[in-house]
Amino acid sequence: MPHHVMFALGSLQAVLVMLWWLVDLGGRYGGWYAPVQWAVPSPWAHLYLMIYALFPPYMFGFLMTTYPKWMGGVPVSPRHYLSASALLGGSVLLGYIGLLAGKSVFLAAMLVHVAGWAVGLHALLRVYTQAQRPDTLHALITSAVLVLGLCLLLAYTLGIQQGSDMWIAVARNGGVWWFLFATFFSVSHRLIPFFSSVVLPDYKIIRPDWTLWLMSAGGLTHGVLDLLGQTQWTWLADLPMALTAAWLSLAWRFRHSFKVRILAMLHIAFAWLGIALALFGMQSLCLLLGVDFPLNRAPLHALMVGYFAAMLVAMATRVTLGHSGRPLIADNSAWVIFLCVQTAALLRVLADFPGINTYAAHFYLCSALLWLAAFAGWLFKFTPIYWDIAKND
Repeated sequence: MPHHVMFALGSLQAVLVMLWWLVDLGGRYGGWYAPVQWAVPSPWAHLYLMIYALFPPYMFGFLMTTYPKWMGGVPVSPRHYLSASALLGGSVLLGYIGLLAGKSVFLAAMLVHVAGWAVGLHALLRVYTQAQRPDTLHALITSAVLVLGLCLLLAYTLGIQQGSDMWIAVARNGGVWWFLFATFFSVSHRLIPFFSSVVLPDYKIIRPDWTLWLMSAGGLTHGVLDLLGQTQWTWLADLPMALTAAWLSLAWRFRHSFKVRILAMLHIAFAWLGIALALFGMQSLCLLLGVDFPLNRAPLHALMVGYFAAMLVAMATRVTLGHSGRPLIADNSAWVIFLCVQTAALLRVLADFPGINTYAAHFYLCSALLWLAAFAGWLFKFTPIYWDIAKND
């Protein structure tokens, strides 16, 4: 299945990106050695490696597997998903080489990445246009967002080529709020109630379409305001979204999900969305009112690590077990892996809180090490399943 190779690539990248980031931070902030001179500024590289190189392989693998099931379409051919995987994986490897070899090599990696994204997008749109039920709202949103993601990747490439802060800012804000945010919420909206209904007795599926539109519009608004330097007004979008996320957590029976660990993983990850949006709203209101309560990047990491990364682990675990015919049970090691991601998120968020940020460097290090432990553990625990299936086939 498409997710086999894509999830393996994504998990490997989750380990590599944190190893690279630790090397960079060790020189810039740790003072352990002279700062490494990368081909592009390290925050720009970090943006690409985290947003555009880590999450998309998981997205393409997941959607290539589920689109035919959602819409009654033709399965994605191995030719398409293997080509996309080779290009995406090759581009990331070339990107790491380019960070040391030079800007021209890094730009070449971007072009290969664009090609891989285009191949994967073509495969998904082919399923969508030929499907028996192409009017699925979730598929419409995720397809549109992947098109937008490709445009943002091109903006990033242009920013690197021109050394333009403006295009990099577009890629950064758009990548978080217009690409990742919309994709993760749409998939959560579609599958958390469904998975809950399979496990919990007398479960009523609640997933109104208005929540999809509100969150998509809210994410778009936040990204635009942030890009325009109007962060003090993002609370107008953040707080309604935070209330909506909190209501959905209750409606989806968060408390009852703890009866089944693998379901609880999905619900806990989703709960971080409401927390992150509330922190964003609080930070925005403090700026508007002139209150000195800086949260710095705490809200962003609550969103990126608490919601995106944790949901990645939860969903990838559920899909891997479900599509390999294994029992849908999160054993002790899977649960520990997930809790490591949760602790990493909590430490990274607390590191930027007033009164705690004195020890920020220690929190950063512990958070990064827990991230490494979690994704390395997931890589070694679950990817052998794909090779076993391949050998049996």
